[in-house]
Amino acid sequence: MNHKGTIQIETERLILRRFTIDDAPAMFKNWASDPEVTKFMTWPTHKDVGVSRWVLDSWIPSYEKNDYYVWAITLKENGNEAIGNIHGLPKDEIEAVEFGYALGRKWWHQGIMTEVLHAVIDFFFEQVGVNSVRAYHDPNNPHSGMVMKKCGMKYEGTLRSADRNNQGIVDQCWYSILRSEWEETK
Repeated sequence: MNHKGTIQIETERLILRRFTIDDAPAMFKNWASDPEVTKFMTWPTHKDVGVSRWVLDSWIPSYEKNDYYVWAITLKENGNEAIGNIHGLPKDEIEAVEFGYALGRKWWHQGIMTEVLHAVIDFFFEQVGVNSVRAYHDPNNPHSGMVMKKCGMKYEGTLRSADRNNQGIVDQCWYSILRSEWEETK
Protein backbone atom coordinates (compact mmCIF):
# COMPACT_ATOMS: atom_id res chain seq x y z
CA MET A 1 0.00 0.00 0.00
CA ASN A 2 1.13 3.52 -0.75
CA HIS A 3 0.14 5.50 2.32
CA LYS A 4 -0.57 9.21 1.85
CA GLY A 5 -1.78 10.25 5.30
CA THR A 6 -4.78 12.45 5.95
CA ILE A 7 -4.81 14.69 2.90
CA GLN A 8 -7.64 17.06 2.10
CA ILE A 9 -10.44 15.57 0.00
CA GLU A 10 -13.06 17.69 -1.71
CA THR A 11 -16.49 16.61 -2.99
CA GLU A 12 -19.35 18.58 -4.49
CA ARG A 13 -20.61 19.74 -1.08
CA LEU A 14 -17.85 18.85 1.35
CA ILE A 15 -14.26 19.32 2.39
CA LEU A 16 -12.64 16.55 4.40
CA ARG A 17 -9.60 17.90 6.21
CA ARG A 18 -7.34 17.41 9.19
CA PHE A 19 -8.60 18.42 12.59
CA THR A 20 -7.05 21.30 14.49
CA ILE A 21 -7.41 22.03 18.19
CA ASP A 22 -9.75 24.87 17.23
CA ASP A 23 -12.30 22.21 16.17
CA ALA A 24 -12.93 21.16 19.78
CA PRO A 25 -15.98 23.42 20.34
CA ALA A 26 -17.61 22.32 17.05
CA MET A 27 -16.84 18.65 17.75
CA PHE A 28 -18.45 18.94 21.16
CA LYS A 29 -21.47 20.96 20.00
CA ASN A 30 -22.19 19.19 16.69
CA TRP A 31 -21.83 15.49 17.54
CA ALA A 32 -19.65 14.32 20.44
CA SER A 33 -21.98 15.64 23.18
CA ASP A 34 -25.18 14.30 21.59
CA PRO A 35 -26.33 11.00 23.16
CA GLU A 36 -28.31 10.20 20.00
CA VAL A 37 -25.16 10.44 17.88
CA THR A 38 -23.01 8.51 20.37
CA LYS A 39 -25.65 5.90 21.18
CA PHE A 40 -23.93 3.20 19.09
CA MET A 41 -20.35 4.45 19.44
CA THR A 42 -17.55 2.64 21.25
CA TRP A 43 -16.54 5.88 22.97
CA PRO A 44 -18.55 7.75 25.61
CA THR A 45 -20.54 10.92 25.02
CA HIS A 46 -18.33 13.92 25.76
CA LYS A 47 -19.33 15.63 29.02
CA ASP A 48 -17.68 18.96 28.20
CA VAL A 49 -15.56 20.62 25.54
CA GLY A 50 -12.44 19.68 27.52
CA VAL A 51 -12.99 16.03 26.59
CA SER A 52 -13.24 16.98 22.91
CA ARG A 53 -10.04 19.03 23.25
CA TRP A 54 -8.30 16.05 24.93
CA VAL A 55 -9.36 13.74 22.06
CA LEU A 56 -8.07 16.16 19.45
CA ASP A 57 -4.83 16.59 21.41
CA SER A 58 -4.35 12.83 21.10
CA TRP A 59 -5.21 12.71 17.37
CA ILE A 60 -3.39 15.74 15.96
CA PRO A 61 0.22 14.58 16.59
CA SER A 62 -0.53 11.38 14.65
CA TYR A 63 -0.99 13.37 11.44
CA GLU A 64 2.80 13.19 11.15
CA LYS A 65 2.42 9.48 10.28
CA ASN A 66 1.70 8.65 6.66
CA ASP A 67 -0.60 5.76 7.64
CA TYR A 68 -2.90 7.83 9.86
CA TYR A 69 -6.34 8.75 8.50
CA VAL A 70 -8.77 10.89 10.51
CA TRP A 71 -10.80 13.56 8.72
CA ALA A 72 -13.03 16.36 9.92
CA ILE A 73 -16.15 16.60 7.78
CA THR A 74 -17.04 20.16 6.79
CA LEU A 75 -19.74 21.56 4.50
CA LYS A 76 -18.45 24.10 1.99
CA GLU A 77 -21.48 26.28 2.71
CA ASN A 78 -20.70 26.28 6.47
CA GLY A 79 -17.18 27.54 6.10
CA ASN A 80 -14.73 25.47 8.09
CA GLU A 81 -17.00 24.17 10.88
CA ALA A 82 -16.60 20.45 11.58
CA ILE A 83 -19.92 18.56 11.55
CA GLY A 84 -18.55 15.03 11.95
CA ASN A 85 -15.57 12.78 11.38
CA ILE A 86 -14.48 9.67 9.54
CA HIS A 87 -11.43 7.56 10.24
CA GLY A 88 -9.72 4.74 8.39
CA LEU A 89 -7.64 2.13 10.14
CA PRO A 90 -5.19 0.45 7.74
CA LYS A 91 -4.68 -3.30 7.90
CA ASP A 92 -1.46 -3.45 5.87
CA GLU A 93 -1.01 -7.21 6.20
CA ILE A 94 -4.19 -7.77 4.13
CA GLU A 95 -4.13 -4.50 2.14
CA ALA A 96 -7.40 -3.35 3.70
CA VAL A 97 -8.81 -0.39 5.59
CA GLU A 98 -11.61 -0.34 8.18
CA PHE A 99 -13.84 2.69 8.65
CA GLY A 100 -15.74 4.35 11.43
CA TYR A 101 -17.68 7.58 11.26
CA ALA A 102 -19.93 10.01 13.12
CA LEU A 103 -22.10 12.87 11.90
CA GLY A 104 -24.01 15.53 13.81
CA ARG A 105 -27.75 14.79 13.99
CA LYS A 106 -28.62 18.09 12.30
CA TRP A 107 -27.05 16.69 9.09
CA TRP A 108 -28.56 13.18 9.12
CA HIS A 109 -30.65 11.96 6.15
CA GLN A 110 -29.16 14.45 3.69
CA GLY A 111 -26.77 12.07 1.89
CA ILE A 112 -23.75 13.68 3.52
CA MET A 113 -22.24 10.54 5.04
CA THR A 114 -22.79 8.63 1.79
CA GLU A 115 -20.92 11.39 -0.06
CA VAL A 116 -18.13 11.26 2.54
CA LEU A 117 -17.78 7.48 2.45
CA HIS A 118 -17.82 7.38 -1.38
CA ALA A 119 -15.00 9.94 -1.50
CA VAL A 120 -12.90 8.16 1.10
CA ILE A 121 -13.43 4.74 -0.52
CA ASP A 122 -12.28 6.21 -3.85
CA PHE A 123 -9.25 7.76 -2.14
CA PHE A 124 -8.18 4.44 -0.60
CA PHE A 125 -8.58 2.47 -3.82
CA GLU A 126 -7.12 5.10 -6.17
CA GLN A 127 -4.32 6.60 -4.10
CA VAL A 128 -3.43 4.18 -1.30
CA GLY A 129 -3.93 1.00 -3.32
CA VAL A 130 -5.97 -1.05 -0.87
CA ASN A 131 -7.55 -4.33 -1.94
CA SER A 132 -10.61 -4.02 0.30
CA VAL A 133 -12.57 -1.54 2.36
CA ARG A 134 -14.69 -2.70 5.28
CA ALA A 135 -16.78 -1.42 8.14
CA TYR A 136 -19.33 -2.64 10.64
CA HIS A 137 -22.31 -1.29 12.51
CA ASP A 138 -24.55 -2.25 15.40
CA PRO A 139 -27.64 -3.97 13.92
CA ASN A 140 -29.78 -1.59 15.98
CA ASN A 141 -28.33 1.25 13.88
CA PRO A 142 -29.49 0.22 10.38
CA HIS A 143 -28.97 3.70 8.89
CA SER A 144 -25.20 3.19 9.15
CA GLY A 145 -25.53 -0.03 7.16
CA MET A 146 -27.65 1.76 4.56
CA VAL A 147 -24.81 4.23 4.00
CA MET A 148 -22.42 1.32 3.41
CA LYS A 149 -24.82 -0.33 0.92
CA LYS A 150 -25.27 2.96 -0.99
CA CYS A 151 -21.48 3.05 -1.37
CA GLY A 152 -21.40 -0.39 -2.99
CA MET A 153 -20.37 -2.33 0.08
CA LYS A 154 -21.81 -5.81 0.45
CA TYR A 155 -23.10 -7.41 3.61
CA GLU A 156 -20.61 -10.04 4.82
CA GLY A 157 -22.34 -11.32 7.94
CA THR A 158 -23.00 -10.66 11.59
CA LEU A 159 -20.63 -11.48 14.41
CA ARG A 160 -22.62 -12.15 17.55
CA SER A 161 -21.67 -10.38 20.79
CA ALA A 162 -18.50 -9.14 19.10
CA ASP A 163 -18.30 -5.56 20.31
CA ARG A 164 -19.06 -3.25 23.19
CA ASN A 165 -20.59 0.15 22.60
CA ASN A 166 -22.69 2.57 24.64
CA GLN A 167 -25.53 0.02 24.57
CA GLY A 168 -23.42 -2.78 26.10
CA ILE A 169 -22.24 -5.95 24.37
CA VAL A 170 -23.60 -5.96 20.83
CA ASP A 171 -23.43 -7.75 17.50
CA GLN A 172 -21.42 -6.42 14.53
CA CYS A 173 -22.88 -6.36 11.01
CA TRP A 174 -19.92 -6.34 8.60
CA TYR A 175 -19.83 -4.89 5.08
CA SER A 176 -17.02 -4.67 2.54
CA ILE A 177 -16.16 -3.79 -1.02
CA LEU A 178 -13.25 -5.34 -2.93
CA ARG A 179 -11.08 -3.51 -5.43
CA SER A 180 -12.45 -5.65 -8.27
CA GLU A 181 -16.04 -4.71 -7.32
CA TRP A 182 -15.15 -1.03 -7.03
CA GLU A 183 -13.41 -1.08 -10.43
CA GLU A 184 -16.61 -2.43 -12.05
CA THR A 185 -18.41 0.75 -10.98
CA LYS A 186 -15.84 3.08 -12.56
